[in-house]
Amino acid sequence: MAVEIFNPDTVHDTGEKGYSHAARMGDLIFLAGQVALDRDGNIVGKGDIEAQSEQIFRNMESVLVAAGSSLSRVGKLTTFITDEAYIVPSRKVRNRVFAEAGIRPPNTLLIISGLADPDFLIEIEAVASVA
Repeated sequence: MAVEIFNPDTVHDTGEKGYSHAARMGDLIFLAGQVALDRDGNIVGKGDIEAQSEQIFRNMESVLVAAGSSLSRVGKLTTFITDEAYIVPSRKVRNRVFAEAGIRPPNTLLIISGLADPDFLIEIEAVASVA
């Protein structure tokens, strides 16, 4: 089965980091963990879990659309947060985003000691189907 890679120019560049935003295999799209970086690679919402969550879902939607899908086709999420206090505010954003998309995908939540940058409070990866 062929693998098609997606790195749309609507999100930050990953070339120097050595990974891609998404890979499509058949009817499935695997999204790398998305973080709160804008298109230029600047952190959005430093210290603000809700702002970071919003940016992550904007990035996720942008990558999914480029790969031929949408938020309404997400079949699985994995969420990584760096503090238990972020559960409720990040969940609030996630629930609103997916209520607008008309679904409630399964989600695994992990509380971890840190992410790739100490300013990242949350990272979310996903698996979706082609729209």
